[in-house]
Amino acid sequence: MTTLPRPTTTLTADDARRIALRAQGLLGAPDRRAGVRGVLRHLGAVQLDTISVLARSHELVPYARLGATGRKTVEEAYWTQAHAFEYWSHAACILPIEEWPHFAFRRRAYRDRPHWHHELPDGAYDQVIKQLRAEGPLTATELGGAKKTSEWWDWSGTKVAVERALMYGEVVCVERRGWKRVYDLAERAVPDALLHDELDDTECLRRLVRLAGESLGVGTRADIADYHRLKGEQVEAVIADSGLVPVEVEGWGKPAWADPAALATPPRGRHRTTLLSPFDSLIWERARTERIFGFTHRLEAYVPKPKRVHGYFAMPVLAGGRLVGRVDPAREGRTLVARQATLDGPKAVPAVAQALVEAATWVNCTNVRVERVDAPELREPLTRELAGLLG
Repeated sequence: MTTLPRPTTTLTADDARRIALRAQGLLGAPDRRAGVRGVLRHLGAVQLDTISVLARSHELVPYARLGATGRKTVEEAYWTQAHAFEYWSHAACILPIEEWPHFAFRRRAYRDRPHWHHELPDGAYDQVIKQLRAEGPLTATELGGAKKTSEWWDWSGTKVAVERALMYGEVVCVERRGWKRVYDLAERAVPDALLHDELDDTECLRRLVRLAGESLGVGTRADIADYHRLKGEQVEAVIADSGLVPVEVEGWGKPAWADPAALATPPRGRHRTTLLSPFDSLIWERARTERIFGFTHRLEAYVPKPKRVHGYFAMPVLAGGRLVGRVDPAREGRTLVARQATLDGPKAVPAVAQALVEAATWVNCTNVRVERVDAPELREPLTRELAGLLG
């Protein structure tokens, strides 16, 4: 085990919370000039998910930081001029294209992997590469079919081959079209200067640990490992040389590391008030969210409806640097519906109302309707606040 220097800096829990918020782009003035691409580079990874209620998660993430940003603007920022690629990081994520070389360790691991869930038919891999070279970019359907049956898991040989090629790094997802991956050869999609696997595993891991620390501001080893889904021992092996510094955070009870730049100046500025995607990198790790915000966050989309506590796609509400409630949204025509709202007391009412109205405006809704509030006595104040904001 690597011997690390003893922490010379002690942070209060509030210090750590504010550092985390600033590192995630949710404290201080938003960088509108850098826009969506700036958000992606600042966070290092933006998670993708199939669920779309107000919008898809990769759209909600820049919205939470920049405010109303057109969906077309978001997609173009990610996918045009080879600014990003999709790969396995925290989950399926959009990643800045300049980080392509630092995922060489993962591409190598996939190439060396002995067992797969799907069998690769003979000749299918070479055929996919040949077809993409001649006709790409193409979806799996355009390559010859994504599934053998209607079952989501029953991939065709073509789909198995192209997904294997994506993992190996020979193929890249260059955009999502109707939520289908659009594949092209890496040699065409990745700039020549970046198209290599020359970095050894240690250099890749050192870079990703440093990036995770910068994106988190401050975190435990588990926090840092989780950001790009590294193993604990991988983090342990490189963290001493990553440029992150050990710190002590009061109340955490675990060793922590911080980005030195995050410690250089006190985190100050205006807090965002916004709805957060459940897949937002501020809160995607449950243990960290509970430790920093005292907030238990769980996506219930895959929980049977009778067992849901907060709703299908409950979105936490961030205000004043705290998580002050959550809303399970839906849309009916030009009305944003709060199917269920949970508020952390009467003081949360104005913030939740503001977050709902801003979100409604973003998705071209002109009205907000509240169906259920966990604390019934807060329903009328919330409705009244909404009416005042909507005019």
